[in-house]
Amino acid sequence: MRIIVVSDTHMPRSAKSIPAPLREALTTADYILHAGDWCVPDAVRAFEAYAPVDGVAGNNDVRELAERFGWRKRLNLGGIRIGIVHGHGTGGTTESRARQAFKNEKVDVILFGHSHVPLNRRDGGVLMFNPGSPTARRRQAHHSFGIWDIEDGILQVRHVFF
Repeated sequence: MRIIVVSDTHMPRSAKSIPAPLREALTTADYILHAGDWCVPDAVRAFEAYAPVDGVAGNNDVRELAERFGWRKRLNLGGIRIGIVHGHGTGGTTESRARQAFKNEKVDVILFGHSHVPLNRRDGGVLMFNPGSPTARRRQAHHSFGIWDIEDGILQVRHVFF
């Protein structure tokens, strides 16, 4: 199973459409996860043209998206327990807020966004993954997103930078 992982697309403010490198990767997707800040429902529809989509809302999303996706969620895909949260809030870092959101739950990986800073590291046996942003790199050298491959219950992750 191939999952394309994105966050902070901020469409249409940061981009009118999905950038070409991400569109190309989406053609290989079995599933798409988005960690919030889609901004408008049209952004969701753009991703739904490629594969089934799930995710959470972020602090820049319209109410309709918050009602549809919620602020945090747990999924099991290919035997991998995934926690998803945008990561906005007060106190601590984006990463620490994401970790705190699932402190009492068994998850294998926490997908989060908000900071636009790509991250792929283990914290106490939990993989913390921020795909960065494919449209609003802010102070990062490159735009980015993630590709997760799950085979026989094993998760392989990587960033794509462009």
